[in-house]
Amino acid sequence: MENINSILLIAQVLLSVTLIGLILIQHGKGADAGAAFGSGASATVFGARGSGNFLSKTTAIIAILFFVVSLSLAYMAANREGPESVIGSVTAVEKETQRLGTGASDLPPAYESGTASSDSDLPPAD
Repeated sequence: MENINSILLIAQVLLSVTLIGLILIQHGKGADAGAAFGSGASATVFGARGSGNFLSKTTAIIAILFFVVSLSLAYMAANREGPESVIGSVTAVEKETQRLGTGASDLPPAYESGTASSDSDLPPAD
């Protein structure tokens, strides 16, 4: 599941960069007036009117792919398996260390009410 998430995330970044590039390449509506007066638009690779249709369709396809990948990432993030809170993850780690039979854990000991730790630099709570 982690691999799919990584692949989708890389695809998301590549699609977003491509989408930004395609949008910046396109001419606005005001650029058509300059082409009418011979600004050299007919010397482009796609001809006088061909680039607009090609770039528009490509942008639409990339945008659809971008939204599909975005929805897929959102679905995967919402349906993750695991603890729902930080306390649940600490409990899961403690259960795992007990199952493995190791008494030492990277976690500090839990604070017990009524006792103050002598290792702390903070004053005791009143």
